[in-house]
Amino acid sequence: MKNSSNRYLNPKEFLPEDEVHTLRQVFYLVLMSCFFITIFYSLTFTESDVFYFAIFDIFISLVAVMLLDESKFQNKILWLLIVPYGSLSYVLFGSTIMGWLDLIHIPALIYLVKLAYDKFIEYTRSNSLGITILLLFSIIFISFLITQIVENKNPLDSLVMVSNAFTSNGYAVLGSSIAGKINSIFLVWGGYIISGAGTATLTAAILLRHFNAGIKRLEKIIEDGGKD
Repeated sequence: MKNSSNRYLNPKEFLPEDEVHTLRQVFYLVLMSCFFITIFYSLTFTESDVFYFAIFDIFISLVAVMLLDESKFQNKILWLLIVPYGSLSYVLFGSTIMGWLDLIHIPALIYLVKLAYDKFIEYTRSNSLGITILLLFSIIFISFLITQIVENKNPLDSLVMVSNAFTSNGYAVLGSSIAGKINSIFLVWGGYIISGAGTATLTAAILLRHFNAGIKRLEKIIEDGGKD
């Protein structure tokens, strides 16, 4: 998407530039959180959620590989540590030694947490952006962890509850299936992002029309003065 010339894949076609910057900041923070969660569940997983964790582990490992510069030799070594051997063996063969094998790439995940944070700081500074989003994201992430503990919910249910609470849609789990819960998350955050874009676009349009009207009045005054 980043390298595509297709206008439908260009986020600036749909969102104001400021919001695009914010989403790119959030992208690095989300990655950092996903790496942290993977480390946490590699050490504390239970048999009831092994399959879903394995799928998540494989997916986030693929995303991690795309972050690394393949021209550097040390990154090629890091790739070997990022590979989720345990998760792959569980999904493909139903192996029960997943937990032990996943310990192999925990050091790589710790490094990736730092790498994602460094990229966030680099992007923020290079575009002269503020770090308020870091505070906001920290509140959401901490609430996500607290909800799991105090409400005794699994990660997906906790994420649904926090998403609903943050966007003022209540504090409940919407959906009874895995697919339904994931869909509700996309709807909540998608609606939140688009509503913000609509408000920003409408405000910009009103200000632009007011500014253009002011320019026309000024031009008319200058023209009238010139005639006098």
